[in-house]
Amino acid sequence: MSAENRNITRSDILSIPEYEKIRKSNKEKLIGIKRDRRVHIGPFATFYFENYDTMWSQIHEMLYIERGGEEQIEDELAAYNPLIPNGREFVATFMIEIEDPVRRDRMLHSLGYIEDKIYMSIDGERSNAIPEDDVDRTTAEGKTSAIHFLHFPLSSTQMEAVKQKTCEIILGIDHQNYNHMTKLSDANREALLSDLAD
Repeated sequence: MSAENRNITRSDILSIPEYEKIRKSNKEKLIGIKRDRRVHIGPFATFYFENYDTMWSQIHEMLYIERGGEEQIEDELAAYNPLIPNGREFVATFMIEIEDPVRRDRMLHSLGYIEDKIYMSIDGERSNAIPEDDVDRTTAEGKTSAIHFLHFPLSSTQMEAVKQKTCEIILGIDHQNYNHMTKLSDANREALLSDLAD
């Protein structure tokens, strides 16, 4: 697995017995990777910034659990490859995490189209998130999904700013019912730096 890779191919997929041998050590490795790629905003919104390693592991976990064989492999590659940053963007899984199901349902009904109200500001230059368009994440009744997949396209200026390691990166949500922002830590910024093309 390498952060330089931008695509997972069939040749990258281990057999179930091969994956079983490294599953525990891979999960331990991912703890550190995911820690520096996790960003909380407000009381219950969390962003998990994805890369090759997180998607490689996700695909293998799905194959390990579901045992769908060759057909499933192609489906998982098609589903998760788009979530690997292409070198000029950041990609995040955005989750609304509320344990109580009644409160969660009520909140999701109040956050319709929140996926269109998310942005990243790098030294003051704003990049609006682009949601994956595989399915509508907000229903006709105005209830949003608890999970969204977002792309943050970056300009050349933003990319250079991140590479200089002195920039301020703000992640924000400006929905009328959830207006919060947070500054990414140095560890967050260093982790995301590996997602950019040289």
